[in-house]
Amino acid sequence: MFIVPIPLTESQQSIVDLARDFVAKDLNPIVNVLETGDLTCLRQLWQCMAERGLTGLPFPEQYGGAAVDSIAYFAVLEEIAKVSSALATALSVHVSLAGFPLLSAGTQAQKDQYLPDMVLGKKIGAFALTEPNAGSDAGSGITTAVKQPDGSYCLNGSKIFISNALVGHVFLVTARTQANVDGHKGLSAFIVERDLPGLTIAKGDEKMGLLGGDWGELHFDNCVVAESQRLSDEGNGFKLFMNSLNIGRISIAAISTGIARAALDAALQYAKERKQFNQPIADFQAIQFKLADMAVKIEAARSLVFNAAHLKEAGQDFSMEAAMAKYYASEICNQCASEAVQIFGGYGYTKDFPVERYFRDARVMSLFEGTSQIQQLIIAKKLLM
Repeated sequence: MFIVPIPLTESQQSIVDLARDFVAKDLNPIVNVLETGDLTCLRQLWQCMAERGLTGLPFPEQYGGAAVDSIAYFAVLEEIAKVSSALATALSVHVSLAGFPLLSAGTQAQKDQYLPDMVLGKKIGAFALTEPNAGSDAGSGITTAVKQPDGSYCLNGSKIFISNALVGHVFLVTARTQANVDGHKGLSAFIVERDLPGLTIAKGDEKMGLLGGDWGELHFDNCVVAESQRLSDEGNGFKLFMNSLNIGRISIAAISTGIARAALDAALQYAKERKQFNQPIADFQAIQFKLADMAVKIEAARSLVFNAAHLKEAGQDFSMEAAMAKYYASEICNQCASEAVQIFGGYGYTKDFPVERYFRDARVMSLFEGTSQIQQLIIAKKLLM
């Protein structure tokens, strides 16, 4: 099996080994059931991850977490993504986009109320920013949160493409608290529990890939949220979520690298076994060049991922490096998955081999948490500062 080495400490390696054990014993045997969209199977895997401590890896020990560093956390996402990028994405949303904002901006009461259960996997987190008319232009969202005389907020509007919507318990939601303020400055963030009156959750549209993970829509109809559920100050919601997306982008880059690795591993094995013209197709230079290009791209992607992770760990600005990692890794993920299908030939177009799934799963990596074009804009803006 082709594995690009990462210089890990003994402690970091033990965490990665834990993830590999979960993949081998818990995930691999039922990944095909997961891919049918079976929510019972998905919940079972959440429980398995929780029992192994994977749902709270990077959180402080005071909340029940393992306090592992970013390098180990992103390496775990990559390992899980090799078998199920859908599950890896669900975990990254729970940790990077729901858990981290609570940890960084929540009051002590909010952290004490939600983080222990999220760390232990008793409650699954989700992140609700995107709206039907607010995708890349996320700051133009029109979901409203009108303050009431008692200090509470009344939410009205809709969110779409929400990962973990069907199995989630805690939703971090942006809503416009200042109607007379244009753009992102009028957005605030709220912690919304799934059983709150006025919130309805619907299954999302059928997806091309990531079939093992759920997504859905949140609809708010006079949904009253207590003032104590506002996360950070009024008007700070967009900034808070953008900071979380910087971490989320490294997560997606790590997941993309995992898919690319899986595609290369499958292509290597098949190229050695498949014979045409009385020899393994691996003997043909055209195939060798494809494999070599895939390996080089994966090595480069992983370097970008762990460079961004090191900067984050060092407390330095990593926003440009996160955008670079996400942009490059998601693009080469699509390229590697496509090349794997090409190497498999007609068999790669069938569901009998996993490269068909890698190809479908890869496509969204360059779309969500900021399209490749948004990443380019972020990088260019940083360069021109």
